[in-house]
Amino acid sequence: MAAGTSSDIKKVVLAYSGGLDTSIILKWLEETYGAEVITFTADLGQGEEIEPAREKAELLGIKQENIYIEDLREDFVRDYVFPMFRANALYEGVYLLGTSIARPLISKRQIEIARATGADAVCHGATGKGNDQVRFELGYYALEPSIRIISPWREWDFKSREDLIAFAEQHQIPVPKDKRGEAPFSVDANLLHSSSEGKVLEDPNEEPPSYVYMRTVAPEDAPDKATVITIGFKKGDAVSINGTPMSPATLLETLNDLGRDNGIGRVDLVENRYVGMKSRGVYETPGGTILLDAHRAMESLTLDRDAAHLKDSIMPRYAELVYNGFWFAPEREMLQALIDKSQEHVEGEVRLKLYKGNVIVIGRASPRSLYDPELVTFEDDKGAYDQKDAEGFIRLNALRLRTLEMRNRRS
Repeated sequence: MAAGTSSDIKKVVLAYSGGLDTSIILKWLEETYGAEVITFTADLGQGEEIEPAREKAELLGIKQENIYIEDLREDFVRDYVFPMFRANALYEGVYLLGTSIARPLISKRQIEIARATGADAVCHGATGKGNDQVRFELGYYALEPSIRIISPWREWDFKSREDLIAFAEQHQIPVPKDKRGEAPFSVDANLLHSSSEGKVLEDPNEEPPSYVYMRTVAPEDAPDKATVITIGFKKGDAVSINGTPMSPATLLETLNDLGRDNGIGRVDLVENRYVGMKSRGVYETPGGTILLDAHRAMESLTLDRDAAHLKDSIMPRYAELVYNGFWFAPEREMLQALIDKSQEHVEGEVRLKLYKGNVIVIGRASPRSLYDPELVTFEDDKGAYDQKDAEGFIRLNALRLRTLEMRNRRS
C-alpha cells in the first residue's frame, strides 16, 4: 500500500483506542512522518469507557481540536449489524462476523474526518497477518481512492514486545503492568460480540481456559429455569422485546444481557482468514445468537419457499464479502437490495426459550403469515387442496428420472 514519504504526509487520522499499541503508533507517526496526528475513537459498545482515550491523547500532546470521540452504537447496529442479520449471515457456517462488520463504519468515519480536516492519510493498528488490515484498507480505498494509508505493523522495525515497551518508555507513554509481559491472548469487542485469539488459544486441540470467556456464563452454570422472551419484528429488523419497543442498540444490548445470563453464544472455531492462513478464535455473540434464531423463525412463517431458498443460497457469498472487507463493494450492495426486498413482509413476533446455552423457538405469529391451517390439516380442508392432484404432480416430476432409468436398462 502506498504510504507516501515522510515529507509529503502532513496530517494523519489515526484509529485510536487509547491502548498501549495505538499510543505507540501515535508517537511513531509523529517521529517517522513528522505529521500532525488526529485521533479518532469510536464507541461501538466495546464495554469500556472511551473518554480515557481523550485524556491519553492529550497526555501525548494531541491538541483538543484534533481529538474525535464519537458514540456510534446506534449507527453500528442500525446501519451495519441489522442489515447483515437480515441476510442471516454466517461465515463458514459458524461465525456471526462480529469483528468484520465493525470495520466499515470505522473506515467510513476516518475518511469523513480526513476530508473535514484536510488530512493526507489515514492509519490503523491492524497487524500484517490478519484480516483487519484488508477490511480497513478496502474501506478506505472504496470511499477515497487516492487516500494515503499508513500501516505501522508492516512498516516499522520493531521485532518484539520488548521493542515496543522500550519505545513507549523512551517517549513517556504509560505502560500498564499487565502489558509488560506477553499478553495471554488478544481481544476485540463491540456491541455485537467479543473475539479472543492468539497465545493460549493457538493450539486448536486445547480447550480454552475459562478466563477467556468474558461475555457469557458457562452453560452448565446458567440458571436451571428457562427464560422465555418474545421478540417483535418489522421488515426483518427486531423492534421490541416482550412488547417494549427499543432502539437497535438498546435491543441488542438487552439481548446480550439475556444471552450472557443463560450461557448463550459461545463459539470455538478454526476459520480460514482472507490472507490465506487458518486461525483459531473464541467468539462470544450472546445477543446475536438469539437474534439469528428468532429472525429465521420469523422468516419461516412469512417468506415464500423459493424466495427463502434463493436467499439462503446467496448467504455464504454475502457472508464472505463481509468477512473479506467488501462492505462497500457493488456486489454486496446488490445482494443487500435483494435481501432487503425479501424482508418487506417479515413482521410479527417470535417466542423463545433460553436455557443453558440453547435458544429454542416455541412460538411464532405474524399478520403477514403464509401458513394456512386449512392447507396442512389432515381433517376436511374444504376443497383448498385436492389430494388427487398430487398424482399428476409426482408423475411429471418423475418423468426425467424414469427416462434416465429406462435408458440405463437399455444399456
